[in-house]
Amino acid sequence: MNLKSGRIEGFEEYSQFKSVKEFNTYVEMWLAVKKHEFSKGELVGLKRLLRFSAKVPGVCNAKIGTLLKAINEEYQGNGISRSTFKRMIIKAKDLGILTIYEAERKNGSQSSNLYSFNRFPQCEPPKAKKLYQPKETNNLLKTNKQKSNKRNEARIELDHTFVSDKVPQAFIQLVKYFFSDAKTIEEYWHMVQIAAFRFECDQHAGDVLTLIIQSFKQLICKLKSTKTVVKPIAFFYGIVTNKLKEIFLHQLFEVRESKPIHFVLQSGEVMYYDWLHSES
Repeated sequence: MNLKSGRIEGFEEYSQFKSVKEFNTYVEMWLAVKKHEFSKGELVGLKRLLRFSAKVPGVCNAKIGTLLKAINEEYQGNGISRSTFKRMIIKAKDLGILTIYEAERKNGSQSSNLYSFNRFPQCEPPKAKKLYQPKETNNLLKTNKQKSNKRNEARIELDHTFVSDKVPQAFIQLVKYFFSDAKTIEEYWHMVQIAAFRFECDQHAGDVLTLIIQSFKQLICKLKSTKTVVKPIAFFYGIVTNKLKEIFLHQLFEVRESKPIHFVLQSGEVMYYDWLHSES
């Protein structure tokens, strides 16, 4: 789809966000689960593109040269290359973070692209594995046939020792007794990350981790006492969300002078604070 180039205010219809605050919230969600897909240089380019997308929330039509110049000035001559920036754009598009529209001038020549950030998908949480595995059939021939058919599709199941080091050990040590494979443990932590970024939580990570562990124990108690939980991981997400909401409301009324997680400078630059991934 080709667009006619123009002032950024003319592209408000391509914004998927009602405000910069809402845009920041969805950006935090994306970074929580996709940050590791980008190299350090690509992240520099992505964050600069985010800052240029504040005037019309989530939309930018700046030239790549303009973005690279701003990065180079910020890093005192140690910016990133055009190829690095383009790799970042391609990755962001493939991951669903960005939609790119080609723009053209009035004379038909190509102009700078229009970048439109997408909302984080409000899809159903990934399915968790069942607590109980089906019994293997007693029919030996049938069993062998099933194993033969699935031979090429079989995946090696990795246990809890292969979980990413980004997941706290205390969380891994609890979850492994009920869901031992690495993928499922990481999916549960994925739900924690998504729930956390829905609220401006400035509690210490240790305090929040205690809350998360309590939430998982609550899920297990529910699973042991009833058979009505169809999707355990979705139920866990609901528990975590409710607990974080309580923290958020407490902060809102009791700690009014706390720092916001994100804000916009007068220059239009969007600043972020990510307590789940902060290196400080």
